[in-house]
Amino acid sequence: MDKKLFELGLSKRKATLGKEYVQKNLDAADDFNEDFQKQMTEWCWGFGWGDETIDKKTRSMMNLTMLAALGKMDEWEIHLKGALTNGVSKNEIKSILHVIAIYCGVPQGVECFKVARGVLEEAGEIQP
Repeated sequence: MDKKLFELGLSKRKATLGKEYVQKNLDAADDFNEDFQKQMTEWCWGFGWGDETIDKKTRSMMNLTMLAALGKMDEWEIHLKGALTNGVSKNEIKSILHVIAIYCGVPQGVECFKVARGVLEEAGEIQP
């Protein structure tokens, strides 16, 4: 393990997803998934998110579209919360959802809109 890359990844991961969420996942790690948690933090967050070529807002927007295309709705919800943290606006999210519906299919757009509504209500961005 590259400790420097892990620490960078841990910092990026906490900044985007929230310290509490990340710590809960790390604390819940056991002998079955601890290595995965460490490698994901090092590789995805240290190597991937640690590359400053693409700013965090753009990276969040890219992630939303890719996760939607893969149908990974739990991860999509987590990354939508992170996208708000990274400065993606409600109107930008709406535009992203339109693109998702066009390229991934209307049913996937419907699913993403459902999740987005809950996240945006929780964040106080829209009224219930």
